[in-house]
Amino acid sequence: MIDVERNDAVAVVTVNRPEAMNALDLETLGSLRDGLRELAHDGGVHAVVLTGAGDRAFVAGADIKYMQGLTVLEAREWGGLGHATAFLLETMRKPTIAAINGFALGGGCELALACDLRYASRTAKLGQPEVNLGIIPGWGGTQRLARTTTLGFAKELILTGRTVDADEAERHGLVNAVFEPDELLDRTLELARRLAAKSPVALAWAKEAANLALQGAHEANLTQEASLFAMGFSTEDQREGMGAFVDKREPKFTGR
Repeated sequence: MIDVERNDAVAVVTVNRPEAMNALDLETLGSLRDGLRELAHDGGVHAVVLTGAGDRAFVAGADIKYMQGLTVLEAREWGGLGHATAFLLETMRKPTIAAINGFALGGGCELALACDLRYASRTAKLGQPEVNLGIIPGWGGTQRLARTTTLGFAKELILTGRTVDADEAERHGLVNAVFEPDELLDRTLELARRLAAKSPVALAWAKEAANLALQGAHEANLTQEASLFAMGFSTEDQREGMGAFVDKREPKFTGR
């Protein structure tokens, strides 16, 4: 089950299967993808927070009981659904933030990696333990973990299947910050509200440009950044932002 709560321009998406450590079965993952797709096209939502219900798990992974009987074709479709969900988090034209309130293992870690920013509870545990089940990460973990941390650290976690605590995750850049469990959601929402107050069009273009950093040709990426920078001067938000700075007042962005 997926819960979506909108608070002004911030949407909080909660994976709500605490009895199963918020593990994702077919119905839950499909609902998550559909909910994120809707939020991606909702002009009233400027930032999205992803978290898990309860205080034990963000998403403890995919539902192994469900996966156990999959055929090769079914596994390919299941992996495709996970990739589509993660890709929405990675590419939607607004910031996505993971509030990691407990175990983020396997697919849960992969969904967190697809978010733009990751805040973790001090009790959180993260990892890619798929090798212990005789498989490999299937929702982007082999790629995003290396891009977020380092190739050596990513290989260590993927090949050994070990988990890391929040402090180690922060040291390696896997999470941006660590908070006490009772502070995590409030601090994440504080950041989300700050982001939601900024220019939606500037955030979208900044995210698009930053996502290019670890792919493609460097020169081509710089050219794209230059194009997006120039396009910013066609927007009302650019005029409002610079005008507010000169006038020493708070800007009021409209996303136009």
